[in-house]
Amino acid sequence: MDATAVESYLTGLQSKICSTLESIDGGATFATESWDRPEGGGGVSRVLAEGDVIEKGGVNFSHVVGAGMPASATQHRPELAGRSFRAMGVSLVIHPRNPHAPTSHANVRLFMAEKPGEEPVWWMGGGFDLTPYYGYEEDAVHWHQTAKAACDPFGEDTYPRLKKWCDDYFYLPHRKEPRGVGGLLYDDLNEWGFDQTFAFMRSVGDGFLSAYVPILERRKDAPWTEAQRQWQLYRRGRYVEFNLVHDRGTLFGLQTNGRTEAILMSLPPLVRWEYGYSPDDGSPEATLMTDFLRPRDWLGLETAADSR
Repeated sequence: MDATAVESYLTGLQSKICSTLESIDGGATFATESWDRPEGGGGVSRVLAEGDVIEKGGVNFSHVVGAGMPASATQHRPELAGRSFRAMGVSLVIHPRNPHAPTSHANVRLFMAEKPGEEPVWWMGGGFDLTPYYGYEEDAVHWHQTAKAACDPFGEDTYPRLKKWCDDYFYLPHRKEPRGVGGLLYDDLNEWGFDQTFAFMRSVGDGFLSAYVPILERRKDAPWTEAQRQWQLYRRGRYVEFNLVHDRGTLFGLQTNGRTEAILMSLPPLVRWEYGYSPDDGSPEATLMTDFLRPRDWLGLETAADSR
C-alpha cells in the first residue's frame, strides 16, 4: 500500500478542482489556510466566498492521525476498536448563488487502522452527489452518465450498486425525502486490492469536474427571481439538517476533535426555514419534489435489463 501516492494524488486533485472553479467563477479566488491538528496531522482548507457564480465553496484536504478509533468509525467494525488510525482525503461542497445551479458534494478518502505487530487494515471511500433546487432532466442524466462512466471499467454492477448506496445514504428519514438526485457513494472498499481500489478513487475524483462543470456552466447565468432565491434558501435547510444530524463524515470529524471550521465548511452561507411550508401543486418547486427528489433510474438501465 502506497499512502504517499494517495496523498500526492489528493493534494493535486484539490488544486485542480480549485483552479477550475476559480476560472468558472471569474470574480473570486479560493483563500488558503493550512492547519495542524494537536493530536497529529493537519490539512489545507480552501474556501471561496461571495464569488460571481459560487456563493460559497469549500475544498478541504486533510491527513490526520489519532491514537484511538472514534465511535463513528467502529460502529460497523467493532473489531477495530482500540487501534490507532490514519485518515486522508479531499472533501468539497459547492453552493452556487443562482437557484437554478445545483449544490454539489464530493469526497475521496483513504482510512487506515493500525496496531503494532499487525498489518494495517485499510479501506477507501468516496463518491459525489448533486442537490438541485430546480429540476432539469438533462442535468440529472448527465450527472449519472458521468458517474456510470467512472464506474464502468470496474465492473458492470459497480454503478448500480453505488448509485443505490448513494440513494439510501443521502436520505432524511425525519423528512421522508432524499437530499438530492444522488450519484455515487462507497465505503469500506478494499476487496479489489490496493492498486485497483486506488485506480477507482482516481476515476471518481477525476470524474467530479466532468460531471459538475457542464451543469454549472449551463445554469450559472440563468435569470432568477427573488421568490426562486427564497425557495433555494428554504431547500438549503434540508442540506443543513442532513449534514448536522446524519452525516458520518461530520460526526467523525467532531468525534476526533477535528478542526471545526473545516468540518462545517460544507454548510451554506445563507439558509431559511419556514413552518409547515409546501409549494403549490404543479409549480416548478413542486415538480422538484415529485419528479426529482426520489430514487430514479436516470439512465434507463432497469428498463433495458427488463427487455433483454
